[in-house]
Amino acid sequence: MAIQVGDRVPDVALLTLDPQGQPRPVSTAELFRGKRAVLIAVPGAFTPTCSDHHLPGYVLRAEEILAKGVELIACVAVNDPFVMGAWGKARGTGGKVLMVADGNGDFARAMGLEVDLSRFGLGRRSQRYAALVEDGTVRALHVEQPGKLEVSTADAILADLS
Repeated sequence: MAIQVGDRVPDVALLTLDPQGQPRPVSTAELFRGKRAVLIAVPGAFTPTCSDHHLPGYVLRAEEILAKGVELIACVAVNDPFVMGAWGKARGTGGKVLMVADGNGDFARAMGLEVDLSRFGLGRRSQRYAALVEDGTVRALHVEQPGKLEVSTADAILADLS
């Protein structure tokens, strides 16, 4: 069953890159503890919609989002931490959006938001969504219909924060 507004984010181990480019484990409990955060999930790094529209919207609007009391913007995908790091560099996320790797899809499954994209050669991935998380609890959740980018944009999250 998919996570709902009011549910706690499942505690799952993910990976980020440290400043030296080495993988560093981070639990979702640690990531969201005591913070107001925006979590965006995408089917894959460097994929057209994710790379050309979804993530760039958050990079462009990061200052506005942070000015609304958000302390963390994190982007998660079922990719390894090196791909997520390279994608972040390519899209200029430094200091604006934390790139987080869910390499085995454990977080996508735990959230109940895994999708099978095998017909496109992508295997099992995360659905596209955006969530407002406060101290580990989902306060708003916008899950996209397959192939769409309408409800999980930076504008949608900014509306939640108004």
